[in-house]
Amino acid sequence: MKVAGLMSGTSLDGIDVAVLEVMGQEPATLRTRFLGFATAVHPDELRGRLLRAVELGGPQELAHLHRELGRAFGRALNELLQRSGIQAEELAAVGSHGQTVWHAPPEPGAPGATLQLGCPHTLAEETGVPVVSDFRSRDVAAGGHGAPLVPWPDWVLLRRPGQGRALQNLGGMGNVTWLPAEGGPEGVRAFDTGPGVALLDGAAREASGGRDPWDVDGRRARRGSVQESLLEGLLEHPFFQLPPPRSTGRESFGEAYLGRIVQEVDPKTEADWDDLLATLTALTARSVARSYRDHLPVDHIHEVVLTGGGARNPALVDALTQALDPLPVHTGSQALGMDPDAREAAAFALLAWAHLQGVPGNLPQVTGAAGPRVLGSLTPGRGAGQ
Repeated sequence: MKVAGLMSGTSLDGIDVAVLEVMGQEPATLRTRFLGFATAVHPDELRGRLLRAVELGGPQELAHLHRELGRAFGRALNELLQRSGIQAEELAAVGSHGQTVWHAPPEPGAPGATLQLGCPHTLAEETGVPVVSDFRSRDVAAGGHGAPLVPWPDWVLLRRPGQGRALQNLGGMGNVTWLPAEGGPEGVRAFDTGPGVALLDGAAREASGGRDPWDVDGRRARRGSVQESLLEGLLEHPFFQLPPPRSTGRESFGEAYLGRIVQEVDPKTEADWDDLLATLTALTARSVARSYRDHLPVDHIHEVVLTGGGARNPALVDALTQALDPLPVHTGSQALGMDPDAREAAAFALLAWAHLQGVPGNLPQVTGAAGPRVLGSLTPGRGAGQ
C-alpha cells in the first residue's frame, strides 16, 4: 500500500511531504520503503499570516487560512508526485497533520482543545487522493493531549533492537521519543520538552529587523554570552515542572512570551541581542537535558538523534551536546536511516495507513488518553467510489 504524509510544524517554515510504500499487516513486522520526500517552503507572506493567526487570528482569517493551506498542501503533494513519477491514483491516502494554530493541554477537571488548519476537502479536490486528517482530536476527546503522535510511527520505523534511542525533535517546539532497546510500543516514552527554535527564530527576526527568519548557522548565539540569571528565571516556567504526559505550543512559548522577555531585557545593541540569542539557545538545551534527567531512563539511552530545524543550528547542537554529555548526540541521515526532515511526514503517512487498517495510532502512556484509539477522519478523494 502506498501512502503519503504531510506535516507543517510549529516552526511555520514549510510543508514536509513524504511518500511511503507499506508492506505487511502487523505493525511489529511492517516493512517500509521511501518513494519520495520534499519540503515546500512557505512564502514569507503566508508565514507572516500564520504567525499572526496563532497569536491573534479571528474567525475570518482562520477560515481563509484553512482553505489556503489545503491548497498549499495539495500543491506540495502534487509537485512531489510529479517529480517522483508516482500517480495520484496509486496512493491509498494522504495523512495530513495540518497546521496547529491552537493547542490547550488538558488540566485537572478540564479536557484539552486543539485546532489544526488545512482543509482536507480542499486537499482532496486538489489531488484526488483520499485524505486522513484531524489526528489529534480523537486522542483529546479520550482525555489525552493529542500529542505527541509520532512515537508509535517512530517505534514502527526507527527502533533498533538492542539499542535505546532518544529521538529529539527540534522544531518550533521540542519533543522526545525514547525507544527502548527491546519490547513493544507499550514501553515507549515521549513528551514535549519545551521550546525548540520558536523563541530563537522570533528573537532573530526582531534582532535583524525582519531580515533573518532564524539565527543563521547560530552565529548570533555563538557571538553572545549566556545570561545565567535570565536563564535561571526562564527555567522556572511552570511547564518545566510538569510530569509527562505533557505537551505545549506557541500558546506558551510563542511571540507573546518572547515579547515579555524582550521587554524585560530591553536589548539596545547588537551585542545585547546576541546575548539574548545565546541565552535562548541555552534555554532549549538545558530544558531538554533536564527533561531527560527527570523523566527518562538515561542509563538506557545509547544515543540521542536530533531532527527538525534546530538540528541544522550548530550553536544549538553544540549546546545540546554539552548539556547531554556523556550521551552521544548525532545528526544527519546516517544516524537516522532517513532524511531527518522526513521523520514527521513519514509518521503521518504511517498514521494514515493505520487509520485505513483500523489500527490504533496513539500510545496512551504518552498522551494520557483513556486507551488506544484509531486516529483521524477520512475524506474521500474525487469520485464516489474512492
